Amino acid sequence: MNVFAIGDLHLAGSMDKTMDMFGDQWEGHWDKIRSDWKVRVRQADLVLLPGDISWAMRLEEAREDLLQLADLPGTIVMIKGNHDFWWSSLAKLRAALPPGILPLQNQAYGFDGFVVCGTRGWICPSDGALPPQDEKIYMREIARLELSLKAGARLLEEGGGRIIAMMHFPPFNERQEESGFVRLFREYGVEKVVYGHLHGRSLATAFEGDLQGTEYIQVSCDHLGFRLKQIC
Repeated sequence: MNVFAIGDLHLAGSMDKTMDMFGDQWEGHWDKIRSDWKVRVRQADLVLLPGDISWAMRLEEAREDLLQLADLPGTIVMIKGNHDFWWSSLAKLRAALPPGILPLQNQAYGFDGFVVCGTRGWICPSDGALPPQDEKIYMREIARLELSLKAGARLLEEGGGRIIAMMHFPPFNERQEESGFVRLFREYGVEKVVYGHLHGRSLATAFEGDLQGTEYIQVSCDHLGFRLKQIC
């Protein structure tokens, strides 16, 4: 099994909203991603989508995008991004998703030699405490990540393997200082973490590499030239 990742697809679906306004490189970006996907991914492979899947506001509006994803080879595991307003309750989402797409929220999935965990994440503290509302969301996301990692640890006990994690937001601040997310990744022995969210100038300073024993990989689709990143 090969494991690929690509984030921030920002599919237009029924919203008729494109990404061209963000630069010429985004013109026809979904066609570029889909073409690369069909050539490189086999049905037995795994594709991780760390958030910002669709511009849709409601689940029914995202259906077209989800069907397009389901038509591609491989099994998809996805997490929620900050623009995925269509991602409602987990029960409703699971009932609506086409076969081959797995939503990741507060749990983990086991595959052949891999366990996939993750959460959306949030802004990490920098130069002092976060504003109260951001602090509340940040702590909630840390708790959600720990739920997922605990579930992943139980799967490892049953079948072995290694943990790969997904986050939408970077799991650290711009100086890569320890956050609650980084601490949990270290404690649970997470091998690799893929994250997205960043675009444009922010990508110039995006961290990739080893931090406290975990490899961090930036996979926003524009950062990857609209080609999937093979991570395992």
